[in-house]
Amino acid sequence: MDHPLETLIDRIVANSARRGELDNLPGAGKPLTDTHLGKDAVLNRLMTEHQAKPQAVVLNEQIRQSRARLQTLTDPEERKAEMKVLADLQTRYALELESTRKYG
Repeated sequence: MDHPLETLIDRIVANSARRGELDNLPGAGKPLTDTHLGKDAVLNRLMTEHQAKPQAVVLNEQIRQSRARLQTLTDPEERKAEMKVLADLQTRYALELESTRKYG
């Protein structure tokens, strides 16, 4: 079975190629490496090369930073505002984990 977004992805790539946005990319015309390592090998390599992080990792870092800020605050209003930020981050993190668990 095809991926539900395959048609959309193909159209986006074709439009980008037609506009020349894919011309002169680094490694153009060279074979992809590590494709024998599994379905996520190319994605993992690209994320490593571009220092990209999964959203859950970014959110987890932001949660740790928010908790650290919260420990330094003494003003009740500032603490309340930071607690709202922390609650939002924790909710987004939980949703990201659930999405990853459910859809991969």
